[in-house]
Amino acid sequence: MDFIDKIQSLAQKIPKQLDFITTEEATKSALIMPFINALGYNVFDPTEVVPEFTADIGIKKGEKVDYAIMRDGSPIMLIECKWSGSKLDDVHASQLFRYFSVTNSRIGVLTNGIIYRFYSDLEQSNKMDEKPFLEIDMLNLSETLVQELKKITKSNFNIDEVISTASDLKYTKEIKKILNDQLLAPDDDFVRYFASQVYSGKLTQVVREQFLDIVKRALSQFISEKINERLKSAMAQDQEETQKTQNETPPQDVPIDKKEHKIETTEDELEGYYIVKSILRKQIDPDRIIHRDTLSYFGILLDDNNRKPICRLYFNNQNKKYLALLDENKKESKIEINSLNEIYEHAEALISIIDRYENNK
Repeated sequence: MDFIDKIQSLAQKIPKQLDFITTEEATKSALIMPFINALGYNVFDPTEVVPEFTADIGIKKGEKVDYAIMRDGSPIMLIECKWSGSKLDDVHASQLFRYFSVTNSRIGVLTNGIIYRFYSDLEQSNKMDEKPFLEIDMLNLSETLVQELKKITKSNFNIDEVISTASDLKYTKEIKKILNDQLLAPDDDFVRYFASQVYSGKLTQVVREQFLDIVKRALSQFISEKINERLKSAMAQDQEETQKTQNETPPQDVPIDKKEHKIETTEDELEGYYIVKSILRKQIDPDRIIHRDTLSYFGILLDDNNRKPICRLYFNNQNKKYLALLDENKKESKIEINSLNEIYEHAEALISIIDRYENNK
């Protein structure tokens, strides 16, 4: 299973668990330890993960941070945990701040098992920044940020690359926040800059107030127009690909009333998807294998392209399951399977489909 799939799998479980997590210890065992494990660190190996890590700080002895990720006997990441019901905005990461100055760690993490805030010492060496360079919300995952998170996994960890990325992420995040604030309530300097570009008269108080509304409205319209352009482009492309798929694929056996059905991705469909990725991971980069759920089948595509279907899973029938393979003319042949493990029996056919697409580039 790929890293992003592991994180998504953990995220999907959280809503079902939250009502049963009432303490910090429960948060650690149910949410945080699996997260650390997903990063590739063995939570049961004290040479990799040390719980209740102790470092003496000045006259204070025996203070502990919840976890330390270790490499070659030294901490590379410190993790302070709070109960899942805690709001991190109300929590001061005091232990992390103190430990930064007395350990070799360059990364500190404050988390409640749902929000993970990653800090470093970008502004002053050996002193942890007050603002995080990366924030992961497990209930609202951003695939872009998860890709950044991948850089601190055990297999990818390189402190120089992490710090370089951290700097970009932190300041990009801050600039985006400034832009968002200006969009909601432009300040005088912001308004004055735009007004001076288009208005040659004197910027009196009356003129500035007039331009306050103009700038705010112009920003809002600009963003809306850009979004609409992207949507129209995406819809046009989707309609084109849908039309091609309809022309190439025979009608399904059972018509489905879209008004009466909702798409619901099942655990079996996701597990089937992971099996296909496992089969093909040595053939191609598994990140290129994407799934799209539809009303009638669960599709697995190469490069998220409707023109490159790998296979389809027909799992909506409670009594029977089918794996559908597609030939060079996009015609499908359905194969009944009694268990998900039977997908492995068709590994050669799946690999040949990938070879066909790659050879036709």
